[in-house]
Amino acid sequence: MSLLRTLGSVLARRNSFAWPAVRSVVKCLSSDTATQQQGNSGASSLHAKFPGALEATFVTAPKLALPQNIEPIPIYRVMNSEGVIDDPSQEPNLEQATVQKMFRDMVLLNTMDKILYESQRQGRISFYMTNFGEEASHIGSAAALSPEDWVYGQYREAGVLVWRGFTISDFINQCYGNAEDQGKGRQMPVHYGSRKLNFVTISSPLATQIPQAAGAAYAFKQQPNNQRCVITYFGEGAASEGDTHAAFNFAATLDCPVIFFCRNNGFAISTPSKEQYRGDGIAGRAAGYGMAAMRFDGTDVFATYNATRLAREYVLRENKPIVLEAMAYRISHHSTSDDSTAYRPAEELEIWNTVEHPITKLKHYMIRRGWFNEEKENEFVKSVRKQVLSQINQSERIPKPDWREMFQDVYAEMPAHLKEQLREMEEHVEKHREHYPLKDFKQ
Repeated sequence: MSLLRTLGSVLARRNSFAWPAVRSVVKCLSSDTATQQQGNSGASSLHAKFPGALEATFVTAPKLALPQNIEPIPIYRVMNSEGVIDDPSQEPNLEQATVQKMFRDMVLLNTMDKILYESQRQGRISFYMTNFGEEASHIGSAAALSPEDWVYGQYREAGVLVWRGFTISDFINQCYGNAEDQGKGRQMPVHYGSRKLNFVTISSPLATQIPQAAGAAYAFKQQPNNQRCVITYFGEGAASEGDTHAAFNFAATLDCPVIFFCRNNGFAISTPSKEQYRGDGIAGRAAGYGMAAMRFDGTDVFATYNATRLAREYVLRENKPIVLEAMAYRISHHSTSDDSTAYRPAEELEIWNTVEHPITKLKHYMIRRGWFNEEKENEFVKSVRKQVLSQINQSERIPKPDWREMFQDVYAEMPAHLKEQLREMEEHVEKHREHYPLKDFKQ
């Protein structure tokens, strides 16, 4: 204490303005010192006053914070593999029509995926990604959102679009990149988008959508009486990208009403989770950013629904972000460019493709409720297959968009340099038209 007063006297003689500030510091430090001297328990009851850790307390013995001493976040589940509700209080009590829509939307997605995957294998489209094993995380979360909420997808959330009304023709026209494609043929297959359905167009680079979602949520927050939130989907592999860190930190510090929905399917593009990270998954990172979190069974459509509904209520009420982690298993290859047998045994897929499959679980639940008719559902699958195959034949005959459209939609009004490029391109195509398949493009 005498040392501190001596320090204050020296500073005061050098600068008459320094003493009040020093006196304040002396008071704070001496108070903490006195408190620690009174208790020899090894820890202080007072919080430290460092601006970077306001909730931390002082201790008098060093102790490492080891990850193995932190309890993992549990996995919330409503329905087991037999379709039985574990805790009746968690039954979402959805109407029969809603549950049937959930089931049929998952079946539609699954059926369409099988056909479009084969379409790529036949060389009819350039690329495709299926959603096998993750249907429940799409449909359950979409059902819990408002249609007015904005969605920023990664590339494996087609079920969200199915729930919101994206049609079979919308999906197939996009994959074939024809003149009826809402994206005007400018994107790779499965890079969907819909202004009408508040689904922002997908980008190929991993995690770019996550900070965009945080920014959109911040914009919503500024609007009076806001009732909309933003949800952004991504995989556990994308969570290793720097954009994810930036998005988490921005959303937490700016208090943005955004749901960070991680689909942890175990394998990223081709890297198993055990090689992807060492901590407690993705939800386990939330506390470090000051965010709420929940982990749940992503193969359970009701757990997904309940978790997303709770998350939506939270982010709108508190104007704060949340991290949701849907635990699942990617049954399919990552994409048509991947061979998953190179990094996991084929026999491992069997249980996830049968007993633990999200469609199987919901089917068991519906049978128990007397809501499942085998004959009608088989007819539904046949009907979907017929629609998909018919639409593929139609989409293949629709011409590609007018090639001049590549110069449009960047600026509200086309600037002079693009007009000049367009003129040059028109002259070039006219001069060498025998070298271009112009008959395949809309004129």
